[in-house]
Amino acid sequence: MPRGKKDAKPAKAKIEAELAAAREALKQEASRRRKADKHLAESLEQQAATAEILRVISSSPTDFQPVFDTIVRNAARVCEAFDALLVLADGDEYVRRAHYGPIEAVLGERHPLRGTVSGRAILEARVIQVENLAEASDYPAGRALAQRIGYRTTLIVPLLRAGAAIGAVGIRRTEVLPFSDKQIELLQTFADQAVIAIENVHLFTDVQQRNEALTRAHAQVTESLEQQTATSEILRVISQSPTEAQPVFETIVRNAVRLCGGEHGGVYRFDGQLVHSVAHDGFTPEELEA
Repeated sequence: MPRGKKDAKPAKAKIEAELAAAREALKQEASRRRKADKHLAESLEQQAATAEILRVISSSPTDFQPVFDTIVRNAARVCEAFDALLVLADGDEYVRRAHYGPIEAVLGERHPLRGTVSGRAILEARVIQVENLAEASDYPAGRALAQRIGYRTTLIVPLLRAGAAIGAVGIRRTEVLPFSDKQIELLQTFADQAVIAIENVHLFTDVQQRNEALTRAHAQVTESLEQQTATSEILRVISQSPTEAQPVFETIVRNAVRLCGGEHGGVYRFDGQLVHSVAHDGFTPEELEA
C-alpha cells in the first residue's frame, strides 16, 4: 500500500478529534454564557425589586401598607413562589397584613403562633423552611391549612427588630420544591425592608406628635403672654386714670375683642332703669347709630 494512503487515516482521525473538541468547547462556552446571562438577569431583577421597595418606603412615610403590598408581590415573583404573605405578631397570635397570589387569604385574619410555621419563626426568631407542610407533624395547625388550601413547600423569614421578631414574611409553593439559598437570602432582604418601613412610620409618627405637642405648647404660651400683657395694660390704664373710668372701659373692650377672637364688643352700664353703652370696639358707624 502506498505510504500516502497509510498517513491519510491518522490525519483524518486527528482532524475529527480536533473538530469534536472544538464543538465541545463551543457547547461549554455557550452553556457558560447562558448561565452568565441568566445570573445577570436574575441579579438585575432582584436589584429592581429592592429598588422598587425602597422607593415605596420613601414615598410612604406614614403608611407601611403600600410597602407590605410591594414586598409580597416582588417576593412571589422574584423567588418563583406560588404566593407570598406578610404577618405581624400580636400577643399569642399573628395577623395577616399583606398577601399576593391566587391562594385565598383574608387580610386581618388571625392565627395562633403555636402550631404554625410563621408562629415558630416569630417565636424562635429564625428562618424556617418546610419541604412539605402537608405532611409536617410539627405544625398541626399549619399542616391542616396546607392540606385544605393545597400548598406544600413553605419558607418563612422573621421580621427582626433589635433581635426580636415582630412578624414574618413567607413564600409558598404548591409542589415540593425547596427554595434555594439565594432565594432565602433575598427574602431576608425583603424582611429587613419591611422592618425599615415599620420603623420609618413609627419615627415619622413620633416626630409628628412631638411637633404637634410643641405647637400646642407654643400656642398656650403665646396665649398666656397675650393675656398677661392685656391684664398689665388694663392695670396700667387704671393707675394712670384714677379719676376717670372711660379709658379703662375702652382698654378692656379692645383687649376682650382681640383676645377672644370677637368681631366687636362693648361695655355697658345699668343705672337701674336703662342700659348705657359706655365703650365699644369693632362697630361700624351705622351699627352704633342703631
